[in-house]
Amino acid sequence: MTAIQRRKPVTALLVGGVLAAALTACGGNGGEASDTAGGATTATAAASASTPAPPADSPVGQAMAGEPFGAACTAVPKEGAGSFTGMAADPVATAASNNPLLSTLVTAVQKAGLVDTLNSAKDITVFAPTNEAFAKLPKKDLDAVLADQDRLTKILTYHVVPRRLAPADLTGAHKTLETHTVTATGTTPDFTVNGSAKVLCGNVQTANATVYIVDTVLMPAS
Repeated sequence: MTAIQRRKPVTALLVGGVLAAALTACGGNGGEASDTAGGATTATAAASASTPAPPADSPVGQAMAGEPFGAACTAVPKEGAGSFTGMAADPVATAASNNPLLSTLVTAVQKAGLVDTLNSAKDITVFAPTNEAFAKLPKKDLDAVLADQDRLTKILTYHVVPRRLAPADLTGAHKTLETHTVTATGTTPDFTVNGSAKVLCGNVQTANATVYIVDTVLMPAS
């Protein structure tokens, strides 16, 4: 397999602000309004306190914490370049080349000449089919696709959305680099793409992409 250039990670820091609003009563009972507001605030706080947060090691808790989630995440190496930490340090094509679940995808990306395109892209989302997803295709069809660069490029770019999608943003229709849309349904941790592709391990971070590993190859409209 051709060695792929390793790049430095890109990190972003988001700083939030707090907006305070003041309400002035006009011709009414200011004390009563204050009491009502105070009661509502107390009720809201009580409701929040009574709703337990999901366990940190559960799929929902992991997604809320910005961590990968899904049953197949356990198959990702715990350390080294193919681990979640290692993948986060590399651009997406390089990161995928170090993940044993994605070797067929990497071969396809190389045959399509998309390594540099994906590695140099900024803030993208990649739906990454596993080796088993490609194995679902009849061998003659897979061989034909791998031998047809134009068709292969069309299929692979259909798996790429030109912006990062966090789990909270995943549900809905998203235009791909191929120009047609993919549609995700469900909630964390159970997402489905285009009605049949299950997300097996989601919210995997690389230096320039968010990756959702899926169990089916997505096919664009002809």
